[in-house]
Order: sequence, then structure tokens, then C-alpha cells
Amino acid sequence: MAYTALVLTKESRDFLLERFPPMYSETIAHHITMEFGVPANTPPPEVTYVNVVGYIDSGDGLEALLCSVDGTTIRGDAGSYHITWSLERHLYKPVDSNRIIYEYGHYNVSPLSVEFKAQTLGYSSTLHNT
Repeated sequence: MAYTALVLTKESRDFLLERFPPMYSETIAHHITMEFGVPANTPPPEVTYVNVVGYIDSGDGLEALLCSVDGTTIRGDAGSYHITWSLERHLYKPVDSNRIIYEYGHYNVSPLSVEFKAQTLGYSSTLHNT
């Protein structure tokens, strides 16, 4: 199975890394998962715009950016659109980001527009970010 994602352009990733220096030892900062568990031949989503609108930090090892995709932060599976930013791998996995957003909430940030490439990707336990 695969997943659809909005992969940050190098320029947007670099801009966000400067704006939000990673707090934890492993920087992810790669993509926004749109839908997980799709067939590999699923076409990537059509998305007009993405804004980073919030910042989340568990305080002990996981950091994420809340995103608005075409005006909403809520995915079809009721999760939140986000970018797993950095983490301590011995405490968290990227998949934990949604739980941390739900449990801790987020700090609002002034909307920051980001560029991306919509893609269908093969599953990677290293980068997967549901």
C-alpha cells in the first residue's frame, strides 16, 4: 500500500527550517500525509494551497506543524493535516503526531504559505506521517 502526500519543495522546507529550528535530534520536515493505505497507482491529490497555521511541541520529544490544506486543517479520516517536524525516535514515531496534536493542541502562528508537490509515495516507516 501507498499514501498520498504533499511533499515540501526544497525552498519551502528551508524557509520553514529557518522559521522553526528543529528542537529534537531527528528532523523529519518532509511532507503532509493526505491519505494513507491507498493503492500504489492512486493519483496524487489536487490541492490549491497550503498554509502552516500552528505549532505543536510535546515538550519531551515530538514537534509538528499544523497545516491548512485548501482552507481546512481536518483530513478525511478526522486527523489533522500536519508536518512532523522533529522527534526523539526512542520516544516517538511520526505517526504519533496526530495524537500529540489532539492531546496538546497547538499554538497559532501567522499563516505561512508553503509550496509542495502532490505525490503518491510508497510506505516508508521512517517518513510516514499519519
